[in-house]
Amino acid sequence: MLQTGILNPQLLHLLARIRHTNTLVIADWAFPFWPGVETVDISLTRGIPMVRDVLDLLTPNFKIGRIWQAEEFLATNPQETVNAFAKSFGKIPLTREPHLEFKKRVPGAIGLIRTGDPTPYGNLILESE
Repeated sequence: MLQTGILNPQLLHLLARIRHTNTLVIADWAFPFWPGVETVDISLTRGIPMVRDVLDLLTPNFKIGRIWQAEEFLATNPQETVNAFAKSFGKIPLTREPHLEFKKRVPGAIGLIRTGDPTPYGNLILESE
């Protein structure tokens, strides 16, 4: 029986199918539903879990080559939030682009993890290395 790390079987199943250069979306509670993109909804309530919680759990075992985020994130969040995300990103290359461009990448993702995060434009697209 798993006792540490990610315990959600649906999420583990999704993660196990991601290969080199595939993408995965980690989204907030209000992110739209995308037909054709497998969604694992782990939202419990507003703020639980947060996008960064999921990212921090993924990074020890999921090799991330690149992260995308909407550039609007910078203008709509306090510096403390921006810094907290930067800490979670570490040295992983980050590209910020307009939210409309960001959303065009979503249909190509292997899956989407929906969280309870209320952070404006805090959604991420991860590309496996």
